[in-house]
Amino acid sequence: MADPTGLYPMVAPTLFSVLLMGISVGLTSCAATCLPFLGTWTLGRGHGGWSALADTGMFLTGKIIAYTLLGAGAGFLGIWITDTLTDGLGHIAIGLSGILAGIWLIMPKKTASQCPPNNKGGSLPPLLLGFSMSLVPCAPLTSLLALSAMTGEVMQGAEYGALFGMGTSLTPLLFIMPLVGVMGKNITFERPWLGRWLAILAGITLVILGLYRLNLGV
Repeated sequence: MADPTGLYPMVAPTLFSVLLMGISVGLTSCAATCLPFLGTWTLGRGHGGWSALADTGMFLTGKIIAYTLLGAGAGFLGIWITDTLTDGLGHIAIGLSGILAGIWLIMPKKTASQCPPNNKGGSLPPLLLGFSMSLVPCAPLTSLLALSAMTGEVMQGAEYGALFGMGTSLTPLLFIMPLVGVMGKNITFERPWLGRWLAILAGITLVILGLYRLNLGV
């Protein structure tokens, strides 16, 4: 495994160490960063615990896809990719995804008599949110890209990225989001009319969060 830049030690990481690096991120800073977006989305939908868990699964799938592609890109392009992945690009992607998710919640949905209600296309916003929130560079992500670049191989870089992404998926969000989903459902259980207002307020919040991230990126 060659390092043409001479910036990194010539030590091949183990796959387990890459996984552990992802777990360390998923259990700490990543969960705190993702909570405002995913939590607002889950509360606004208010479909209960299982639906919230499914949305969380789509969110984490988006993260794994992003890290896999980033690892593959680093394996192909080398250390150059770490210079192109800037804070601005990540914030713009998060901002646009947040605005999209907010608009999805605000837009009128099918009535309860039309089955399934409020469900069409609902998996796309959390998938995009998860993908975009993986694009903001941090120290562990930079290390992942450096390790992938050292391999000089697309498949090896993709393997590192996928393992890192699976590690970040071991997150408290898997336990928190179902509780938030149950909370949203309970709020509207005896007052169904509140569901519409809850979705609107959550959508507005996501749009505001998205606009704030866009402002950071431009």
